[in-house]
Amino acid sequence: MGKFLAVLLVGSAFGAGIFMYYLQVYGFYDEVVGGDVQLVSVVDDLPETISFDNLQAIDADSSPLRYRACFTTDLSLSLLSETYVGLETATPRNAPEWFDCFDAATIAAELEAGTAIPFLGGKNVEFGVDRIVAITEDGRGYVWHDLNDCGDKAYDGTIVGEECPRRETE
Repeated sequence: MGKFLAVLLVGSAFGAGIFMYYLQVYGFYDEVVGGDVQLVSVVDDLPETISFDNLQAIDADSSPLRYRACFTTDLSLSLLSETYVGLETATPRNAPEWFDCFDAATIAAELEAGTAIPFLGGKNVEFGVDRIVAITEDGRGYVWHDLNDCGDKAYDGTIVGEECPRRETE
């Protein structure tokens, strides 16, 4: 009887582990149909839709940080740099391996080498979360969400302060 219970316990733990892995990597993500690519203008500090093609995007309701997208654009980096708000630094977040157009390590290497430039795609797309867009010299673009200063403060327990927008309650 003891062997049966041990096998049952180990089998249940193994099954639960596989189920949790599936949920984290596949289960919560949905393909985003439609949508556009926006960058924040240096003129009025508002997001504007840019010229794009071949948009592939995924998102999940479980976290505002799970959004990832890939696209192409025919706009030059010099035009984009003059027109839209650039960022000094940006670190792409990992995407699920099955979303193969988005490789965070490759994007980070291009950002570090200067062959890609990060832009602000939207401020507070959800409370404390900004949309980041990186575009390479050859017109490949990548989008992800990252915590801004207000998000960092809100989620680590620091007092948010007046400079942060009001958090909407559901």
